[in-house]
Amino acid sequence: MRIALVTAIAAFALDEDLRPLQQALHAAGIEAPIVAWDDATVSWSRIDIALLRSPWDYTTRLAEFLDWAERTSTQTCLLNPLEVIRHNTDKHYLGELAAQGLSVVPSRYVEPNDRASGGLDGFLAEFGGAAEFVVKPCVGAGSRDAQRYSRAQLLEARAHIERLQAQGRSVLLQPYLPSVDDAGETALVFFGGVFSHAIRKGPLLQRDQGPTRALFAPEKIAPRTPGGDELALAGRVLAALPGGPLPYARVDLIRGSDGAPCLLELELTEPSLFFPFSEGAAERFVAVLEKKWSEHISRRDLPA
Repeated sequence: MRIALVTAIAAFALDEDLRPLQQALHAAGIEAPIVAWDDATVSWSRIDIALLRSPWDYTTRLAEFLDWAERTSTQTCLLNPLEVIRHNTDKHYLGELAAQGLSVVPSRYVEPNDRASGGLDGFLAEFGGAAEFVVKPCVGAGSRDAQRYSRAQLLEARAHIERLQAQGRSVLLQPYLPSVDDAGETALVFFGGVFSHAIRKGPLLQRDQGPTRALFAPEKIAPRTPGGDELALAGRVLAALPGGPLPYARVDLIRGSDGAPCLLELELTEPSLFFPFSEGAAERFVAVLEKKWSEHISRRDLPA
């Protein structure tokens, strides 16, 4: 079996998951080249699995990236699958999950043709108890182009929204939940629908700090044992997805003002999986990939 670990040129030296995963694959007898998604010299039909790991520049090249994913999915087994990628790369999915009754950080949207001031004023009126709020693009990763504002910074926040709109991007508005400053986020990692491990992410968005334009913002990471309520919510979120368990998924949670967990992001496209923070995690993931490949071969060999 040959599994391509798909990244971006700018992320080659930044993705801390690549080397431990490549080593675990090699130990299992699996060839695992690290390749850029937009490398025109790669023959994807000669790859058994194209495994998305860190194509983190897709946020500014979404149409091109999705076109690549569609073409590649016709030549090899793309993981996660194409329809998952199409849906998960746009944070409108948060509103859809909330509409299903799941606990999600309140999310409101300002579309490219909406009035920025009207969208912002309506959001602030709806969430009158929010002293601070977050502006971020609906297509984005790693807090890139995201910023935290107070109600005294409405002009700056509106300018941020208008800047994103001018780029043809939809904008996501959320109340800033202060629990993240002390407790951080809990990111729960699942392989094949089974919980593997969790980490704590420290707060990324600092007061009066402009949005990062880098590929991603530096994060403070540590292992964490999730609470039972966090595991339960993560399970409900994943159960709401069509198509059964995915080879990999990361569920990012924070606690609301009532102390209960709520979904901040559901990472199904190119999440960091934090292998260095859990012994055996890369090997557990490899076992899921081997099973996935066996299932893929079995389906492919069925008579028409």
